[in-house]
Amino acid sequence: MSPTLPATLSGRTVLVTGATSGIGFEAARMLVDSGATVLLHGRTPEEARAAVDRLIAAAGVDGALLRPFAADFSRLEEVENLAHAVVRDHPYLHALVNNAAMAAPERHTLTADGNEIAFQVNFLAHYLLTTMLEPALTSEPGGRVVNVSSSLHRTAAIQWNDPHRTRRYARLAAYAQSQLALTVFAADPRVTAVSVDPGVCETGLLPLYGHEGAPAAEGAAHVVRLCDPAVEIVNGAYYDRSERVSPAAAATEDRTVKRLTKLADLLVGHTA
Repeated sequence: MSPTLPATLSGRTVLVTGATSGIGFEAARMLVDSGATVLLHGRTPEEARAAVDRLIAAAGVDGALLRPFAADFSRLEEVENLAHAVVRDHPYLHALVNNAAMAAPERHTLTADGNEIAFQVNFLAHYLLTTMLEPALTSEPGGRVVNVSSSLHRTAAIQWNDPHRTRRYARLAAYAQSQLALTVFAADPRVTAVSVDPGVCETGLLPLYGHEGAPAAEGAAHVVRLCDPAVEIVNGAYYDRSERVSPAAAATEDRTVKRLTKLADLLVGHTA
């Protein structure tokens, strides 16, 4: 069942990470169609600008409502620069969609920051970005964060003593760990946040799940619904598409939330 999209988001500003393709691109299109100002994030300035141009050409949207931003999430310094740029230009942010994600590579890979690459791109970069945007998200009532997660978080365990999986690496386990961490992070009390599994869609992550998926727009609709201030949310809630369900037990444990915060602060601390 398709969710009801917002009638209007006029006057609201939303940052969507990973918005140059897939669910992120479709979410940006739906948000700007609803009248929101969309800060469209891409890995490079060229990719972000090209996505803005595609939206203007294909959807006929008002280009004044689209603002391109860029950061390579495999480099925490670029994430920090992104946060500074957003706050400088948009001190009031109504919603942040943490959507950017990558499939963990076949071979164990560390970033220049020393973190396992899927853990950094899918979780740590969003952790750093969200915490740095906290003033913009909480400057007015109703600011919210929507973490685009995955049902695979239920299969995961966070390797607290070896989060970079240097001793034992498996692609699917690394990806699932990043999704569990992102889901746990939604329960952080500093900002109001939820997680949503948009379903298996035709995106770059499809090979992790199988060979067939729904159109990306279908998954994006479940994400955009949660950006609507008319939809009441509870901090830490988890949605399977439009239905609120219980996440993995770890995602509701206060002890796990605090432990993850401590770990993430340690891993991003040298740039924060």
